[in-house]
Amino acid sequence: MGQTTIDNRAFYERLLHLALPIALQSLMLAAVAAGDALMLGRIAQEEMTAVSLASQIQFVQNMFLGAVTGAGAILGAQYWGKNDRKTMQDLFNLMLRFTGLVSIVFFAACELAPDMLMHIFTHDAPLIEIGSDYLRIAGFSYLITGVSQCYLTMMKVSDHVPPSAMISSSAVIVNILLNAVFIFGLFGLPRMQARGAAIATTLARVIELFLCLGVTAGKDYIRPAWSRLMQRQKGLGHDFARQCLPLMGGSLFWGVGFTSYTAIIGHMGADAAAANSVAAVVRDLICCMCNGIGGAAGIMVGNELGAGRLDMGKAYGIKLKNISYVIGFISTGIVLALTPLVVNMVLLTDAACGYLTGMMVIMAIYMIGRCVNTVTINGVLDGGGDTLFDMYSLAVCMWGIAIPLALLGAFVFHWPVLAVYACTCLDEVGKIPWVMMRFRRYKWVQDLTRSS
Repeated sequence: MGQTTIDNRAFYERLLHLALPIALQSLMLAAVAAGDALMLGRIAQEEMTAVSLASQIQFVQNMFLGAVTGAGAILGAQYWGKNDRKTMQDLFNLMLRFTGLVSIVFFAACELAPDMLMHIFTHDAPLIEIGSDYLRIAGFSYLITGVSQCYLTMMKVSDHVPPSAMISSSAVIVNILLNAVFIFGLFGLPRMQARGAAIATTLARVIELFLCLGVTAGKDYIRPAWSRLMQRQKGLGHDFARQCLPLMGGSLFWGVGFTSYTAIIGHMGADAAAANSVAAVVRDLICCMCNGIGGAAGIMVGNELGAGRLDMGKAYGIKLKNISYVIGFISTGIVLALTPLVVNMVLLTDAACGYLTGMMVIMAIYMIGRCVNTVTINGVLDGGGDTLFDMYSLAVCMWGIAIPLALLGAFVFHWPVLAVYACTCLDEVGKIPWVMMRFRRYKWVQDLTRSS
């Protein structure tokens, strides 16, 4: 493949058209966690920490859902580039079957064994009690989230990104408003604190699903083919599994690994857990930029490859990889600039404030790796179907290096909290050279579609 010239104006217009709504959607989703933390943080540190720990269950569920919808997005972007609507309907059906199963499992776990789930993250009895109450209510939201995610994914890859972002943003705004009402007991309602946050989350997810159904009833939207919902598509099912299984492995490695980081810090004391809870919210908010670019990268590269324009797909991937470094350094500056403001926004003990300040500085460096890897791995490489690399890199860098170091530091060598936190940030920065080597092999430059 020779040198391909990119129309920069068309490229950036397309990138902004896709990335801004996806970044907004990511920002609004992160805003829910930020709203929970700020509102509960104004009431009591225990309430805020318990909800943050309990929310890790949904985080793990989202890893499963993300693998399923991610596989659908990879294939969907290419089939949309090929203008094959029937296959996209079949993909929609595949995603619904898998996400439905995952949602039922997590709902059942939250309703039947919430105490056991909370014991994974903390031994503090008050935190377990508060978190269990939260999970029993929030579990109902986990039951329907998967269906909404399927609709939103198909909207993104079929040139309906703005409506998708509008739906998510509307649901988040409702969630935040209901948080205030139920947590603080406004308009004569009782003050429900953590339980109020769970009720608000559940109601918001119901509204999101109804919005998805209503918007996609319009013309030109991809909808499930209900008459073929349980019908097997052997060839497509095989392609879906080839993308989904590595994504599932990578998601589990990353999701359980991140949850392990939370559990490790959580067992180092309530102050460490509280500081980490706030730092995690800030991280998720700042990562919205790279999430938007990464989501757009997968769609743009996938569209070009699915349409058979492999040279252009490769050129797009190279340009997007370069952009990821710029986003990374911008994110570093933002984290450092926000540190004083964040530390003074929530009611924490002096020890927790000290931990939070240090965590923010460490996170600023981590953001470079996070942005580069999100755009390059989860955007460009996945857009071309090279999904195995993410799983390999996580197995080595996270599970082979970062997690063992954090465990040893916390429970064997008894390192300071900030040293252990730094161990949890090693994997993203450390694997950049490996990611660049994989990128330059260009295994991701491939058309994944089948002839109709």
